[in-house]
Amino acid sequence: MRPRATARTSLTGRAVITVKASAATAGAADAPQGWRALVRSSEIALVVLASVVGIMAGLIVLAMSVATQFLHELVFGLASGQHLSLTTTIPPWRAIAGPVLGGLAIGFASWLFFRRRKQPVDPIEANALHGGRMSLRDSVFVALQTIGSSGAGASVGLEAGYTQAASGFASRIGRSFALRRADLRMLVGCAAGGAIGAAFDAPLTGAFYAFELILGSYSIAAFVPVMAATFWATVTHSLLAPALVSVEVPPIGAITVADLPLLVLLGSACGLVGIVVMRTAAFVEAGFRRSRIPTYLRPAFGGLVVGALAIWTPSVFSAGHGAINLYLSADASLGLFAFVLVAKAFASSVSIGSGFRGGLFFASLLLGVLTGRLFIGSLTALFPDLAGHETLFALVGMSSLAVTVVGGPMTMALLALEMTGDLKLTLAVIGAAGAASLVTRRLFGFSFATWRFHLRGESIRGAHDVGWMRDLTAGSMMRIEVPKIEADATIAEARLKYPPGSTNYLVAVGPGDKFAGMVPPTALYEPDPALDEKAAAEPAPRTVRHLLRNTDRMLQADMSVREALKLFDEAQSEALPVVADRESRRLVGILSEAHAIKRYSDEIARRNRELTGE
Repeated sequence: MRPRATARTSLTGRAVITVKASAATAGAADAPQGWRALVRSSEIALVVLASVVGIMAGLIVLAMSVATQFLHELVFGLASGQHLSLTTTIPPWRAIAGPVLGGLAIGFASWLFFRRRKQPVDPIEANALHGGRMSLRDSVFVALQTIGSSGAGASVGLEAGYTQAASGFASRIGRSFALRRADLRMLVGCAAGGAIGAAFDAPLTGAFYAFELILGSYSIAAFVPVMAATFWATVTHSLLAPALVSVEVPPIGAITVADLPLLVLLGSACGLVGIVVMRTAAFVEAGFRRSRIPTYLRPAFGGLVVGALAIWTPSVFSAGHGAINLYLSADASLGLFAFVLVAKAFASSVSIGSGFRGGLFFASLLLGVLTGRLFIGSLTALFPDLAGHETLFALVGMSSLAVTVVGGPMTMALLALEMTGDLKLTLAVIGAAGAASLVTRRLFGFSFATWRFHLRGESIRGAHDVGWMRDLTAGSMMRIEVPKIEADATIAEARLKYPPGSTNYLVAVGPGDKFAGMVPPTALYEPDPALDEKAAAEPAPRTVRHLLRNTDRMLQADMSVREALKLFDEAQSEALPVVADRESRRLVGILSEAHAIKRYSDEIARRNRELTGE
């Protein structure tokens, strides 16, 4: 949140701008001055702070998973520790009532909380556009929504809530220490990566989740803090509870060179399946928006669909932790795998589209296992020699489809390594994940998270920091002192006010400082035959209005530096006016192309220094 500026008029008639600190800015004073200076100046202190954030992330993951399991046992009558997605003894009335009543609660709570607030900023958007700034209140509410959604049986995972809550706390802590933009972004990445590492008992997976999905780049300077955060998050969670996804991997069998082309083909198939899942979710969401169902009732309708599907297969419930182990080694027919795949994909799409809160990380893992089993099952019917490779194809499918939906090829490759400890499997996953990523980028262009930003009108493709370009606006770079002249002033008056060499650019204005056009100062003294002929036909003396250029080329104060440079190129002008808005055309400043390029270059150089740790 930026400082608020209020304007008042002094006795001399000039506008005076007073800047008041917002709540976020004032929050920087929460930490003692000495501690703030230490963290800002010491890399070791920053690593210690990242470790604290990691411990906090591990505790958040533990608390949310315990709360969700409690709701499963309460709503569906499960025994202690029993997996919802594996339970086949749930009465049909509970299977229906749980998601429907949970949807009503989630719908009304969300409507009450967000009816006068913007939708919350998640870690990817925060790091891409807002320099790591997140609302702690919104993040806590999103975490509660996620617990309620998954706890009521909606086909969503908890990972969105894990990363949102942990990152929200980390952002609040970072702002209390007045961290620089790059350090605050890194701390948000530490929290999100720590949450994922704790959830899977996989610190390397968590670290590369932070690098690929939250920070948008790998940085030597960020390596130690991120690894410290994911290490401590994993240790904290492991000491207090087992991993949420503890996959019992059956024997994989020997991986030969002959298997690699088929595994790459499986990765491509997973890319196509993932695209269908993402498009289905968006299609369902658009359908709910076009319907006449009130926003607060939509989750209940989604819960009704999920509950009906769960009567046939409980694997559609929640994230599907237990179902991953079941279908990884189950000896079942291709028809069953296909049915569960379609049911789970549809249930997840309906849950997300109707308004339940959660993610598709865990769901994509289960969908990938099912896709891999279908793929190898179909091939085995034609090539019996492939029998015995079911686990291999299921694991590769699990990672590949998650790459399509979540993004992060190295994240998923390391997840396979940390789950199985098999390096050869990891190499096979890298090839398949690369194919899945290529298919997704070429045919679709986005992961699920970044595509949802695209649907909201944001053009970001990942967490790479582009927000500084939006912060570097024409209004922040412009000069307030503008050499200007009345558009109806005579040429003689303009020459008298601006002798040769007095200014490099001149702005013509009308009544109320309304921008009329740019005037090349040299044109005041250079004869123009065409102008002379036109002026000779007029009874009045020549005026500045005859010299105007770029009358419709103007910058607005909120234009980013990239938009400003594009307009300079189109106008072929060394300077352009900055106006309050295009309707009023009221002149508020002027910006030169040279100054805009210098500021842009300086910021790029600073971002590059941050990446290298200089």
